[in-house]
Amino acid sequence: MNRKKEVPFRQIRGKGLDALFGDADSPSPAVVGIDSIQTPDRQPRRYFDPEKLEQLAESIKAHGIIEPLLVRPLDAGRYELVAGERRYRAAKEIGLTEVPITVRDLTDSEALQLALIENLQREDLNPVEETEGILQLLAFRLNFPIADVSSLLYRMNNAIVGNTNHNVMISSESDLVKTCFLELGKMSWESFTRNRLPLLKLPQDVLTCLQQGKLEYTKAKAIAKVKDEAERAALLKAAIEQNLSLKEIRDRIAGLRQVEADSASPSLKARFATTYQRVQKSQIWQDPKKQKQLEKLLLNLEKLCDELP
Repeated sequence: MNRKKEVPFRQIRGKGLDALFGDADSPSPAVVGIDSIQTPDRQPRRYFDPEKLEQLAESIKAHGIIEPLLVRPLDAGRYELVAGERRYRAAKEIGLTEVPITVRDLTDSEALQLALIENLQREDLNPVEETEGILQLLAFRLNFPIADVSSLLYRMNNAIVGNTNHNVMISSESDLVKTCFLELGKMSWESFTRNRLPLLKLPQDVLTCLQQGKLEYTKAKAIAKVKDEAERAALLKAAIEQNLSLKEIRDRIAGLRQVEADSASPSLKARFATTYQRVQKSQIWQDPKKQKQLEKLLLNLEKLCDELP
């Protein structure tokens, strides 16, 4: 199959997926049995909000599926879903037996890129989904494993701040990254590297709540600083159930740290008793210089005691 000329992302935002490969040969939608469609092994999207999925199902009940599912043909009259998994899931949920489809002959690479772009065009993307989607798209464009994409972005960032030798950068790869971000038009690659990549290192409990849209990104980053798992879980629950503000979360974290500091540090009285015992057992009494220092300390201590009521 001759691959059509690729169109920059900035030219397809808001114009539908047909714009990616042109619409000269766009087929008319058909209707097929929903059981003839299967989802691909490599799906860009991982989380589907149950509440939003239910809302979509109700909308489909009332109005039907307005935008056909995009599929590619397989053998024996079967199809693989390329774009529209939310519509597909909602249709199955309400028991639809047939769905409208648009069929395209796509390679594995084209199908994956279309799925990635459709996912990134969604308006309800949460920060986790968007970050993972951009990484997947960069991995596709660079032909890199996702872990290597992150490493490249960090190397590019280090080169800017002067923490690495510019000679180690591969210009063609960094240029491709910059072009992808310009075409996406969502954020700069610098902002993505510094603010979004660290998001994926958050503790799993915090990351899950962020992914499910239960928590804002700034609150998630603050809560992630609590290392004790039990304390973090309690704060996470309170932040969601009580809708705590960022300031309230930070105040609670400060309170936890103060408790930790108090419990970690022995009391002044205990320190004095311990030091007194150490002095008694030491060789300080045999050292004239140290005896003089001790005498001064004792005089200060006696004076302090005399000043007390």
